[in-house]
Amino acid sequence: MNILVTGANGQLGNEMRIVAKSLSHFFLFTDVSQQDGVETAYLDITNMDDIRKMVSEHNINVIVNCAAWTNVDGAEDPEKYALVEKLNATAPENLAKAMKEVDGWLVQISTDYVFGKEPYNTPCKEDQKGTPTGVYGATKLLGEQKVIATGCKHMIIRTAWLYSEFGKNFCKTMLALTAYKPQLKVVFDQCGTPTYALDLANAIVKMLEKPVVGTYHFSNEGVCSWYDFTKMIQEYSGQTACDVQPCHSDEFPSPVKRPAYSVLDKTGIKETFGVKVPYWTDSLQQCLKNIETWK
Repeated sequence: MNILVTGANGQLGNEMRIVAKSLSHFFLFTDVSQQDGVETAYLDITNMDDIRKMVSEHNINVIVNCAAWTNVDGAEDPEKYALVEKLNATAPENLAKAMKEVDGWLVQISTDYVFGKEPYNTPCKEDQKGTPTGVYGATKLLGEQKVIATGCKHMIIRTAWLYSEFGKNFCKTMLALTAYKPQLKVVFDQCGTPTYALDLANAIVKMLEKPVVGTYHFSNEGVCSWYDFTKMIQEYSGQTACDVQPCHSDEFPSPVKRPAYSVLDKTGIKETFGVKVPYWTDSLQQCLKNIETWK
């Protein structure tokens, strides 16, 4: 396979680079920004002509779209809405059209934030109606719909609470804060599942062995709150001097209401591809070891 990865300098894109090293497939890593130490081809996925040219030049038959607008609060800025929709909905549609033209596959990464408006306390199923609470979730859901509407061969993968050794994420932020703050408040009334981006990258590669059109969910196993997540980061890193206290979401005003419960049902990905999903605390320990090793 000739695989093009967009957003290659983000969390998932960087983990795809690591996974790719052990594979025989050709990988082309693209982004609109450059990153020291790695080769990245420039590609603006909002430009249809540029996508077609790159697909043609490298005989691409799979695109893994790791690029997106992910600033949940920032997406609520009326002046940013057009850009958010362009990146989260129009760009995936462009990639889908390009793959449709060459009978290739698109792997579109989506989010648990397509859910959340209606209250529930059971894991969200793959065929469950999307009920986003903000612009980010709404544009990601629109992106899913646009991809499907092109008729291209696709696998949409919704994930949640992504973290890694790379870039900015909750895990790295809490590592930094608990290292020097004497006390910290973290919300306990939002529940989901932390997902190690390396585990998601491995799942994507597994799915591409025998791809099947559909919408799937991937997060690590288990359920926790952001408070629980922080406490485990503390425990595994040994940074326990900081007094971490639980608090309600309304103590941290936000322009968007986040899902109170967005645990994903992973039945589809397990049964269709035989993907084995690690427990979230096991993966957290592995990520923290990698972060320590790479210092």
